[in-house]
Amino acid sequence: MKFIGNVIWIICGGLLSAIGWWLAGALWCITIIGFPFGKQFFKIAKLAIAPFGARVVKVG
Repeated sequence: MKFIGNVIWIICGGLLSAIGWWLAGALWCITIIGFPFGKQFFKIAKLAIAPFGARVVKVG
């Protein structure tokens, strides 16, 4: 079910969302001040591409 959900999600706009987060992350990583934010945007992009079956875990 996770696989089917992720495929439907990607087709219905998940890919565009992930690309948007990736581009935002790349832009924020240009500066030293924005690097921590850009790093988090890449994590959100990973979650945006395949949300079904993913877990969000607080570390630290």
